[in-house]
Amino acid sequence: MLEALDEARYQEPTPVQAGLIPKALEGRDLMGQAQTGTGKTAAFGIPLLEKFGSGEKRTDTAALILVPTRELAVQVRDELTKLTGRRKVTTVAVYGGKPIRGQIDHLRRGAEIVVGTPGRVIDLIDRRALNLGSLECVVLDEADRMLDIGFRPDIEKILRRCPQSRQTLLLSATIPPPVKRLAERYMHDPEMLDFSPTDVAVETIEQFYFTVDPRQKFDLLMKLIEREDPKQAIIFCRTKKGTDRVGTRLARKLKQTAMIHGDLQQRQRDRVMADFRAGLVRFLVATDVVGRGIDVSGISHIINFDIPEFCDDYIHRVGRTGRMGREGVAYTFVSPEEGNELTRIEMRINRLLIRDEMPGFLAVPRPEPTPEAETPEAEPAKAKPVFGQRTRRIRRAL
Repeated sequence: MLEALDEARYQEPTPVQAGLIPKALEGRDLMGQAQTGTGKTAAFGIPLLEKFGSGEKRTDTAALILVPTRELAVQVRDELTKLTGRRKVTTVAVYGGKPIRGQIDHLRRGAEIVVGTPGRVIDLIDRRALNLGSLECVVLDEADRMLDIGFRPDIEKILRRCPQSRQTLLLSATIPPPVKRLAERYMHDPEMLDFSPTDVAVETIEQFYFTVDPRQKFDLLMKLIEREDPKQAIIFCRTKKGTDRVGTRLARKLKQTAMIHGDLQQRQRDRVMADFRAGLVRFLVATDVVGRGIDVSGISHIINFDIPEFCDDYIHRVGRTGRMGREGVAYTFVSPEEGNELTRIEMRINRLLIRDEMPGFLAVPRPEPTPEAETPEAEPAKAKPVFGQRTRRIRRAL
């Protein structure tokens, strides 16, 4: 393991690794809260490899890791493969969008560790291609996101089929009540480990917002890219259609642009992610579900083209930059009617976003002049903050 860590250039453990690894090796059920980009995969991966990679190669599955997205399944598998080194441990990723036959063949050849999305795992169990009878450990990675996108019934169905004596590790960026209820029901006296910073949003990430009319968003995006000249950026949209629309327009103007969302075929998504990790894609337009599986260290900018519907989605979006303590910056486009959504985000992260402006750019169109207002002294309208007493009200609440 030390050889593999040295090869991966892991010199010092992150706080989540230092706290979770020793307890996981003792066989305890653990519920760990930590932001993305803090080394969670190695935190649960190292104990699994230590437990199941010390003897002869096994033919049964010893550990199952459940993740919310296909991209995260591939990412976790690749990280574990990197840490395996010369051990005789096989890790297989199973997920929808790829032919199931090839995944069944991999499982039949033997896989000590299986990483998969809940739907595909259930499909493989039903086909008797995945046997959980010898399972010793289950990991629920990004548990909050799996529940957010409706995987709770699938997760419970899988957990009910696992041996009662198993060890369960639950990792999540946030621990809302649904995650707590899941832990209480399916874990044995879990110990809670909280590695979240005092501020939910990482301190190394600068966070700004623009007040902008929805019709002006794309023009503002182009101005912002021109001003910031990002190394790599993710532009988040709420919907698949919006992602297509923004991505298509941006690709006409900037060559190194790609888009990714759930309606793309898996081979397309794999190709986009490979190009993004290799630096061939500089601007990636994405939806929240796919964005959660993106772990690329070179991301310098996050641009929330659409303000997220849920506060925790904002946290996860912003967490794509500033990885492993690096600096990053995030910008959020807020329409004049979305002041309440911005307020909720600021309350959630216990921090005020800084208002930004683009000199010479009319982010909010001037109101149509009335006859009374048509005087030589009338001044052009400026982009006002999204609501009047915002700063004082938030500061009192914080």
